[in-house]
Amino acid sequence: MKQTSNNSLANGPYFPNVRLRRLRKSKALRDLLQETRISSDDLIFPLFVEEGLKNPKNVASMPDIQRIPPSKIVDVVSEILDLGIKGVIVFGIPSKKDNTAHAAYNEKGVVQKAIKTIKKNFGDRIVVISDVCMCQYTNSGHCGIIRENVVDNDSTIEILSKIAESHAKCGADIVAPSAMMDGQVFAIRKQLNDAGLADTSIMAYSAKMASPLYSPFRDLADSTPKFGDRKTYQMPGTNSFESLREIELDIKEGADMIMIKPALPYLDLIYKTRELFNLPLCAYSVSGEYALIKAASEKGWINETDVMIEFLSSIKRAGSDLIITYFAKKMAKVLLEK
Repeated sequence: MKQTSNNSLANGPYFPNVRLRRLRKSKALRDLLQETRISSDDLIFPLFVEEGLKNPKNVASMPDIQRIPPSKIVDVVSEILDLGIKGVIVFGIPSKKDNTAHAAYNEKGVVQKAIKTIKKNFGDRIVVISDVCMCQYTNSGHCGIIRENVVDNDSTIEILSKIAESHAKCGADIVAPSAMMDGQVFAIRKQLNDAGLADTSIMAYSAKMASPLYSPFRDLADSTPKFGDRKTYQMPGTNSFESLREIELDIKEGADMIMIKPALPYLDLIYKTRELFNLPLCAYSVSGEYALIKAASEKGWINETDVMIEFLSSIKRAGSDLIITYFAKKMAKVLLEK
């Protein structure tokens, strides 16, 4: 009897008949078969507006990102729109702080004025998202009302609701509560509905981790806590199941979109969230992610543009619909050059 070959690969759909390198032999072919694509429509650029500022201010830990004066808002947003970016998230740095973050919900506050300016000049050409938090506005640098050296959850969500309403009245398309207080989405949704602002969307910072990657942001926003840390209200990065519970609760409370922050260390969570929930999903590629790339690039250790594209592509590939990134303008320029 003729002995058959034990090599099952000989006649199977394998090498040398299958050569995946055939699909990569030219740039045009690679472009044609590209699975994950980033568009300028996916990108949201953070704006930091400082009350009383006369000229843009640089911050050492965030190269190329500036605090901007109110007088420069129109110029900055015009540039963003020219690049094809259709979304900004606005942060404010007030001239005065106090224990109750009064400036955060003042109708003449820095964010409120910024939103009005953007909407007056650009209308629906751009989506304005407002960060709803208190850390830039409190003397403590914490995200809420302090009672006996602890952030008090329930009194804080009352203030957050006022902040969100004030932003929505000025024209914000989306309010984004980032304080990680229990019940904040429910309280804000009720406040908006009661104020006749039911069409304002909520983007919930549903899984915001207590990450060391926020340090450059705190330099930029002047929001470093004066004591302790934020681990009692922000998420432990080790707990993906708890993160999913936070996301589910925010959805039940009325969130229209959900966010995961930071992005790169939590690609697994972005993937899980995309698999489990069908709401629009945003990832915030935070200041530390940006600063790491910029610092390594300045040392000549990496190619900044190539690493930027790879990192942003990984966030998109994991399942994020939208990406808040300090690289938004640079990435949009790369896309325009293609």
